Amino acid sequence: MAASVASGKIQEVLPPVLDSSSDPPTLFDGTTRLYVSYTCPFAQRTWIARNYKGLQDKIKLVPIDLANRPAWYKEKVYSGNKVPSLEHNNEVRGESLDLVKYIDSHFDGPPLLPNDPVKQEFAEELLAYIDTFNTVAFGAFTSKEYPETEIGPTYDYLERVLSKFDDGPFFLGQFSLVDIAYAPFIERYHVFFLDVKKYDIFKGRPNLSLWFEELNKIEAYTQTKCDPQELLASYKKRFLGN
Repeated sequence: MAASVASGKIQEVLPPVLDSSSDPPTLFDGTTRLYVSYTCPFAQRTWIARNYKGLQDKIKLVPIDLANRPAWYKEKVYSGNKVPSLEHNNEVRGESLDLVKYIDSHFDGPPLLPNDPVKQEFAEELLAYIDTFNTVAFGAFTSKEYPETEIGPTYDYLERVLSKFDDGPFFLGQFSLVDIAYAPFIERYHVFFLDVKKYDIFKGRPNLSLWFEELNKIEAYTQTKCDPQELLASYKKRFLGN
């Protein structure tokens, strides 16, 4: 069912999810389309970037049911059969971080990366770390280890790097593509570890707590958030089998 979210002065009506019974849109007709899943953290990155740059009228969302994907998506849109993907200028591209950078460089709107070369270099360092961050988190989902021992060091690292710049509460001081890269995952890990492991990733980490608090004041992000209980149920089913 379609839903509405506030988008600054725009009230965006979210389109219904397309599944195996759905017809495809009229492909390669000049419309720019962002293929997403409303619950996928990788797709959420590109959705946040689109919203932050105010591109709701220029990039159309096309939500896909990942559990019941339309055959035409793989056959006619994106052979990787994953989300996100972006249909633009008669081409389709994939990979979430690549797409965030592509959206930033090919469309108008507030920049997602500052001009400061020091911050740009640090951004690449933080983006390179996210694979480690996610690998550790996924391993801890089913581990018997105490969470502080297993995942604590990754959050301690984020706590430290959040103090590098003093011109704002975000990773590069001001909101950027680095925050977009981490936000969907921290949103999910916070809910999962608190409920399942009784571990609060924000406890004793004031910089990270402030980051999350300020993140939740940015409409471009809050417009993309899922119901926490829906996320929790999905992760419990996927990783714990219940």
